[in-house]
Amino acid sequence: MEFIDYYKILEIDKNASPEDIKKAYRKLARKYHPDLNPDDKSAEAKFKQVNEANEVLSDPEKRKKYDQYGKDWKHAEEFEKAGQRQSRPRGQASSKAYSGHYTEEDFSDFFSSMFGGGGGFQGSGKENLKYKGADYKAELHLRLSDVYQTQKQTLTVNGKNIRLTIPAGVEDGQSIKIRGYGGEGMNGGPSGDLYVKFVIKNDTGFVREGNDLYVKVNVDLYTAILGGEITVPTMDGKVKLKLSPGTQSDTKVRLKGKGFPVYKEEGKFGDLYVTYKVEIPKNITEQEKSLFEQLAKLTNHDTN
Repeated sequence: MEFIDYYKILEIDKNASPEDIKKAYRKLARKYHPDLNPDDKSAEAKFKQVNEANEVLSDPEKRKKYDQYGKDWKHAEEFEKAGQRQSRPRGQASSKAYSGHYTEEDFSDFFSSMFGGGGGFQGSGKENLKYKGADYKAELHLRLSDVYQTQKQTLTVNGKNIRLTIPAGVEDGQSIKIRGYGGEGMNGGPSGDLYVKFVIKNDTGFVREGNDLYVKVNVDLYTAILGGEITVPTMDGKVKLKLSPGTQSDTKVRLKGKGFPVYKEEGKFGDLYVTYKVEIPKNITEQEKSLFEQLAKLTNHDTN
């Protein structure tokens, strides 16, 4: 099951308030509503995603589980029960199992599929119970500039070196599971799994929202008025853009394909949105002041 980023679908960040979620949902539900997009299958699919995202994020309890367990949030209770069982002292767990307090029926199908054989134990007889080892959690801290490209990292967990290939475009808070690198199993049972959570620090001048990037670029007053060429930063270098005469402050332009890589979709990128910020000179010479006064008189004359 693929991870579905409900925050990205609603175009909000992970710290969004309930009111932010409600506003985002209403906006997108209107945009993709089937009545406004007849015979548009992509809009219909998007509408369903928006509704699903709102159903989860607008419910505090569901949102909490989603934030903690990601794509497996619906199975949060099974995870917690599993953790409680595995956290018991081995002697206690073994004693209860041998006294007949645990049977295979005590464990859900989910537990069996996620934690290996028979809900944490294997074997047809009580004398052959095999318990799966505990799962481990770890954090891997990276910079945003690091995950612009696919890279390799080596983690050391309990003396074991684990080589990871980290695809470009991984997101902050995203987790991956590495099978068999958790705690050792009991009585020959399988080892637990390792869950690695990515913590990504933004070390760039860009703001990232999903696969899109946003940046503000200062433009001097004269270039904004007369037009000209400016240099704009991107994640893979600088590009030159032409400004039309009379460019206004807060004008936004989109550079298609100059955003962030799409996770596990090689060669696919989001967009870069550039917002122009026109700078008003703070310190001008007497000559400049005189010229501005003449320009003001000409402008007033033309409007009269």
